[in-house]
Amino acid sequence: MADNEKRKNEVTDISREDNIEIVDDVIAIIAGIAANKVEGVRGMAGGSFVGNIAERVGRKDLAKGVKVETTQENEVNVSISIVVQYGVKIHETAKEVQKAVREAIQSMTGLEVPAVRVNVQGVEMEKEEEENVQELPESE
Repeated sequence: MADNEKRKNEVTDISREDNIEIVDDVIAIIAGIAANKVEGVRGMAGGSFVGNIAERVGRKDLAKGVKVETTQENEVNVSISIVVQYGVKIHETAKEVQKAVREAIQSMTGLEVPAVRVNVQGVEMEKEEEENVQELPESE
């Protein structure tokens, strides 16, 4: 009986010292995945030189174009750079990205996300549209 009592005390002492730390890279990956799921987002913009090389050899940089700042109050501010599809309403797509990123980070980490800044870095056309534009004769 005394051994059980002693083990209980050891377990409670250990759990009082537990600490969970989520590194910024994990939060950036969560944000990148959430943003890419939004309709109208063609991809991420920016990223590091090493990340761009990694993508060329087949490894996708899920945190590309995402910057994360963690405050001491357990809050996370996110800046994300995206490329949108031609023809979408950019302001609505950006708001959807903000919402998706905020919800994903909050639900997966429990951290508050007071700010999600979306930078639209480019517009990309569908391959078919791009080919049609190139085939148009030049006007003189």
